[in-house]
Amino acid sequence: MQADNEIAAALEAVLMVIDEPVSAAELAATLEVPGPDVENALAALAAEYAAQGRGFELRAVAGGWRFYSRPEFSDVVSKYVLEGQTARLTQAALETLAVIAYRQPVGRSRVAAIRGVNVDSVVKTLLTRGLIEEAGTDPESGAILYQTTSYFLERLGIGSVADLPKLSPHLPGLDELGSIDAAY
Repeated sequence: MQADNEIAAALEAVLMVIDEPVSAAELAATLEVPGPDVENALAALAAEYAAQGRGFELRAVAGGWRFYSRPEFSDVVSKYVLEGQTARLTQAALETLAVIAYRQPVGRSRVAAIRGVNVDSVVKTLLTRGLIEEAGTDPESGAILYQTTSYFLERLGIGSVADLPKLSPHLPGLDELGSIDAAY
């Protein structure tokens, strides 16, 4: 059996080269060590980095572990990464992504009906950027269904779509709907 510091060092080496979160089970299989040893080492590394106040942290996100820049350095990192790039999503892409995230799996026609506009090009953009993916077909219509990807979850820093903010606090209550209708 490997010593704890050898497991931690091997985990750091693997985590430095990954580009998406990797589960503790997958790391355990790669290192050929028991899962609980890997889980303990990951938790210890995350705590150690936090205690040392490093510029990075080890987080469990989207069903796996990965290194991230610490949030307090987001301005510096964003400036470095995005300087000169136009990597931001348009308002149409953000709205379409929100509909897919909250209604998934959902077909393109349903997204278009909710938004009230054609979403074909926006869906292609979101597919290209890896934020959504095909999730099978609708058994009734045969339409392709879409869902968000683990990359989407990772970019938001959440573990699953269940962690998305609830919309209900931002929607009017039934008593308010009558006054809104009366205004029109």
